[in-house]
Amino acid sequence: MAVEQETLVEPDAEKREEARSLWGDAWRDLRRRPIFLISVVLIVLLVLMSIFPWAFTDANPRQADLVHDYLKRPDWTDFFGAGWFGYDALGRSIYARVIYGARASITVGIFVTAGVTLLGGLVGMTAGYFGGVLDAVLSRIVDIFFGIPLLLGALVMLNAFSARRTVWSVVIALVVLGWTQIARVMRGAVLTVKQSDYVVAGKALGAGTTRLMSRHILPNAVAPVIVVATIALGGYIATEATLSFLGIGLQDPTISWGIDISSAQKVIRTAPYVMFFPAAALSITVLAFIMMGDAVRDALDPKLR
Repeated sequence: MAVEQETLVEPDAEKREEARSLWGDAWRDLRRRPIFLISVVLIVLLVLMSIFPWAFTDANPRQADLVHDYLKRPDWTDFFGAGWFGYDALGRSIYARVIYGARASITVGIFVTAGVTLLGGLVGMTAGYFGGVLDAVLSRIVDIFFGIPLLLGALVMLNAFSARRTVWSVVIALVVLGWTQIARVMRGAVLTVKQSDYVVAGKALGAGTTRLMSRHILPNAVAPVIVVATIALGGYIATEATLSFLGIGLQDPTISWGIDISSAQKVIRTAPYVMFFPAAALSITVLAFIMMGDAVRDALDPKLR
């Protein structure tokens, strides 16, 4: 009897093992990748810093003391204190500004990525699914926007149309110019998926356009879009820092790593630590998102597993 029970259980276990989806396989693969786990830890830490900066430091990032704290060197004994990373040319705590600067960068990165994914995904799905004249028109619009360099276009837009540059003006400028890559990726994925048998069967059974696109095409075409968007997020954070560095992005009183790197140019020879810490925070943030994007790409691409 025991042998018969084992014989009955084993096929069920095999069926459960075989009934796996692409996302389930990807998640199992990601959990075994150290690069993914490291990037997740870094990103969670950065997100917590942006939401709860007061939990990491009680120093005021805008409080300046030119008399006592002008370019004061880092005090490594002041662990997590205001003077841990030293003070800048205005006597402000570099450590506090590094912590509070995460909010602007993470906000810009997340909202720009969400905006370009929605806009580019909608345009790409519409062009790929309907095809014909609509595809030709939308593809030419994508080509026009794709020919505008992201950084140069954002410089022109922010300089010409935004007298008071905030986080949201930077987000809008980057979304308007940065959606083309997502649109191309989504269009290519939809063109491939809509030729599948289950989509053809759905049309034959009378499924409407909305149902086909939302229930059948989108879930099977979104994987490459997620990969591109995750990798691009780090690039948008770097672009925001570059714009702020050039004086066209964020402005005081907003705290930004790009602004601090720009102001540190004047004292880089006498006090290199003023530039080092915000630059290191920016590099780690961009690297974390790129690492996550690479891990997600490897997990979602069966050829790379």
